[in-house]
Amino acid sequence: MSDTTNPSAQPARLLSASAAVALIVGIVIGAGIFKTPALVAGISGDAGWALTIWVAGALISMAGALCYAELCTAYPHAGGDYHFLRRAFGRDLAFLYAWARATIINTGSIALLAFVFGDYFSTLVPLGAHSSAIWALVIVVALTLVNIAGIHASSRMQMVLITLEVAGLLAVVVAGLWYGDASAPASLSWFEKVPPAGAWGLALVFVLLTFGGWNEAAYVSAELKGGPRAMVRVIVLSMLALTAIYLLVNLALLWGLGQAGLSGSKTAASSMVGMAFGPWAEKALGLSVAIAALTSINATMIVGARTNFALGRDWASLQALGQWQTQAGAPRKALWAQAAISIALVLLGMQEGDGFSAMVEFTAPVFWGFLFLVGVGLMWLRQTDPLAPRPFKVPLYPLLPLVFCAACAWLTYSSISYAISQKAIHVSGWLIATGVLAWLLLRWREGREAVGYLRGEP
Repeated sequence: MSDTTNPSAQPARLLSASAAVALIVGIVIGAGIFKTPALVAGISGDAGWALTIWVAGALISMAGALCYAELCTAYPHAGGDYHFLRRAFGRDLAFLYAWARATIINTGSIALLAFVFGDYFSTLVPLGAHSSAIWALVIVVALTLVNIAGIHASSRMQMVLITLEVAGLLAVVVAGLWYGDASAPASLSWFEKVPPAGAWGLALVFVLLTFGGWNEAAYVSAELKGGPRAMVRVIVLSMLALTAIYLLVNLALLWGLGQAGLSGSKTAASSMVGMAFGPWAEKALGLSVAIAALTSINATMIVGARTNFALGRDWASLQALGQWQTQAGAPRKALWAQAAISIALVLLGMQEGDGFSAMVEFTAPVFWGFLFLVGVGLMWLRQTDPLAPRPFKVPLYPLLPLVFCAACAWLTYSSISYAISQKAIHVSGWLIATGVLAWLLLRWREGREAVGYLRGEP
């Protein structure tokens, strides 16, 4: 029986631990690390407190990652967050999450990153008035085809892209620590003035957004070689690697440019590399931003389609999405559906003028809101499903889950406030409303089919 017609085909453990780490690191490290350090340095006004804010963001992210490690090892499934919410709160709420993920969260992230890539490539090969959007469409289609080829092709590409991406960041570290402005370190202030509470909050929002994406590890929990032990190791190693990379980049930028130089620069990383190694290096680092976008798009496509797959397994009307191609190790129809929605969002972004900002405004409120529910779901499952095997339990329970939930609730509020200020919250609300309508339609169809079955109708 062929893969495409086998309704019982399930994900197999084909993914190595190193490929999984590359996948998570690739999702998290995006264009943000090239922009956020200058913002945080400017808001904090002090090198010591700027680095402290990055450490605080890393600790909050690690708390969330440890929560996910427990969920991933107790309930490994290709559906990731969707499956956790289904176990905790039932498939109706989980459906709304899957809908949001399919229409806003994952596909919005793909479109956002595609615009980043398009913005860069348009400077090299302009394609007219909508050059950035055209390049965005091209890369969405191209990377979808790579993922259609299967998990081996997409994971190999991920390893290559993340290697190039990390090489670019290491160039920033070397340029800052060894070839930066010799007078810059002396100008740094270390814990001389404490930023006000509002500044802490704003800076931490940017830091946590830059760390965002580590939760996608949940979507490969059923495909990772080595089982639960390997899953915990992958999550912890990924977070440690991300923390080390981010702190080194920030330290290098501060050391090489100084507090004022960093906070006043819009292209701090590329400018510093250009000063250290010449104009060619500055242009090469610009390419690293495009590579970072490609790395995150590819990784997001891998994990995003798995929500659609899990959804297709739970709802008979969507069963086409629940087909798994065993030889390829990929849900091909779910990938095509994801690509179609991503393309639609790119076209929507074209109408907004700034496609990148539009995608942030649409996706952030919904993303952080549902991540908050996953944290609550962990504590709920501890009470309602106490006998489930838990190879790993989050330490300092319930403190770490509460810290994680508090951070998610705060970011939900902050992102909603930002979307309202940009007059964009109606888009997220409209898409959630369509999810409610889709859920009602699916429930109605299931009810009709159940009645027909009882009556003996074919």
